Amino acid sequence: MEKKRCLFCSEIVPIEVKGEFERYLSCNCSPGSYYSLLRDDYTAINALSYSVKNKRFPIISGYIREQSDCGERVTLTIENIENIENAPTIPVSVEDKEARLLQYVYRNSEAPGESVVIQPLANNYNLTYSPNLQELVYIIEKLREAQLLTREGMTFKLTEKGWNEAAASAGGRKLKSSYFLLPDDEGIRKEWTDSIFPKIEQSGFLPRLFQQTEKEGCEAQSLSDLSDSKLIFADITYHAPEVYLAAGYALGRSIPVIWTMKKGTEAGAGVHAQPVRPLMWDNPEDLASMLQQRLVFKE
Repeated sequence: MEKKRCLFCSEIVPIEVKGEFERYLSCNCSPGSYYSLLRDDYTAINALSYSVKNKRFPIISGYIREQSDCGERVTLTIENIENIENAPTIPVSVEDKEARLLQYVYRNSEAPGESVVIQPLANNYNLTYSPNLQELVYIIEKLREAQLLTREGMTFKLTEKGWNEAAASAGGRKLKSSYFLLPDDEGIRKEWTDSIFPKIEQSGFLPRLFQQTEKEGCEAQSLSDLSDSKLIFADITYHAPEVYLAAGYALGRSIPVIWTMKKGTEAGAGVHAQPVRPLMWDNPEDLASMLQQRLVFKE
């Protein structure tokens, strides 16, 4: 397998070519996962001035690391890395970076006092979007002094106080991964992301669109990306073959699927056999309410 240097953490790792994109596998930016970079932009990004790279690359590495740890797939181009650097969600102050480390340990443990190994530290300072190891160590010491975190070698644990603070900053609960399978239509997808996604997130699930076709600046996803999902939402109003294919894959992996279909359409007039018994909806707001009720019932 071909290998290449990750621009953002400088580790040489295997890559996979997927259309116009290269996937960087298990570098320090995305351990155990991958991120994608538009192949034609690699040289241009690498040609940026030292001062720009010195400031921007640690931020991009931290962004990839955080998004990957949250189950998100990251696709980069030379245009969007500047937007990421300037995004309001990027931590700037030491206090914001402290919160990021607490959230990381919180996401990867089930209770206060449960161990999370971060090893070696020299490869993990992107957990706090830090430019170097020294800043990470400083942040760890500050959290220890505040009795939010304990450390024994490379093992870290949240105290009760640290757990509560991390939970509060994360909205009080951990979101479960979920994917939406929708027709490849921008208007329909925007309608769903505006009206339905916020309600799904309120119900404890992290909603993500499953992208099966490659578009400008956006890499197509493979069916295997669905494997880490806890729930699938599949809308079959338009009988899109790609929706049925992905939903069938999910069912084969024993991932629950909630089917939906809009009333008053030609597709909605058909009779469906189990397990395809869709929720019938009139408008996105009504559907959002029905899905919330279904998710409460599932709990």
